[in-house]
Amino acid sequence: MPRKKTRFESFFSFTRHQRRWGGLKHSDLPDDLESLKSRLIQTDSRTPELGQIKSLDKHMENLRIQFSGQPELLFHHAKLIVLVRREFATRQNYQRFRALWEQEGAFLRTRSDLRWLISAADTFADHDEDPLTRAIAMMTSLLVNTVKVNETDRFIHGRETATVLGERIERINNGYRALFDGITFINVGIDDTLRNMRWRLEPYFRHGPAGEIAAEVFARLQEHDTAYSRLRALQHRERNKWWD
Repeated sequence: MPRKKTRFESFFSFTRHQRRWGGLKHSDLPDDLESLKSRLIQTDSRTPELGQIKSLDKHMENLRIQFSGQPELLFHHAKLIVLVRREFATRQNYQRFRALWEQEGAFLRTRSDLRWLISAADTFADHDEDPLTRAIAMMTSLLVNTVKVNETDRFIHGRETATVLGERIERINNGYRALFDGITFINVGIDDTLRNMRWRLEPYFRHGPAGEIAAEVFARLQEHDTAYSRLRALQHRERNKWWD
């Protein structure tokens, strides 16, 4: 596996410096955050570019197009994440990011899509001073990336429209449990594994903005077309349900 560059190596990377040139003009966060929640971004009809954009100015312009029709505050949140990721005034911009979550966490949590919630979690995981906050954020990122691996695998193998095989549910629930390396299948419809996991997660969900993000992400995975929601649809033992 390729190793991550050391700080010394990164300092002499031309691309690293190129990716953050001009960051100062993108750092300011307006004092009146309330107005940013109601003011929608208006852009032209250009389609956002895909892939990496080295120029920070062009990246921010492209990012603004992506947020067309959405509240300005979501765009400012995304800008701070980009600046932190590109290592421009990292400490100061992380503190702005952290303060924004402390002040407007409820709005950001409910109005951001999963992409930006996970980007926020990654930012907490990389930069927060509290080890528990970093651990909760890393747990959130790991959860979603595991689901992404599962759903990507399902799609590329042509299984995204597969119907439920009742005889296989019956085999699992009647004792066919071996999956791999001591891991077993979930008893479909009755299992308490996910409920117990949810109970263990509850204290972490209450730990500041990172915990609130984790709770929101977990809830959304139960609603979208994921392995969680598909198992939820088959769950019939009420006392073992793991969703709100």
